[in-house]
Amino acid sequence: MMTLLVFSMMATAQAQEQAEIKFDKVTHNFGTFSEKDGLQKTTFTFTNVGQAPLVINQVVASCGCTIPTYDKKPIAPGQKGTIQVSYNGKGKFPGTFKKSITVRSNAKTEMTRLYVEGDMTE
Repeated sequence: MMTLLVFSMMATAQAQEQAEIKFDKVTHNFGTFSEKDGLQKTTFTFTNVGQAPLVINQVVASCGCTIPTYDKKPIAPGQKGTIQVSYNGKGKFPGTFKKSITVRSNAKTEMTRLYVEGDMTE
């Protein structure tokens, strides 16, 4: 019985020492822009609000016109990190768009979706 109690206390302590990711915003609207100014960029900032180092494992965009880049080193508790996203609408159909970027990490919330949207005119 005592062994079970020790194991459950250890599991609880480990569960509390987890990374947790909190983004300042999850959607960015580029507004209206011309296809000739098709390349648009934004930065999503996040904070590790957990108790353990945060590791971003994967960042994948929903299409090839959206390119995410990020720092692969662990983010210490209380520290900030960024994910840069470029949208290139050149040669694409004009109009309203909304693209998703899936972020996978070792955080308590393992998956977060970010969105970029806007309206590209001819």
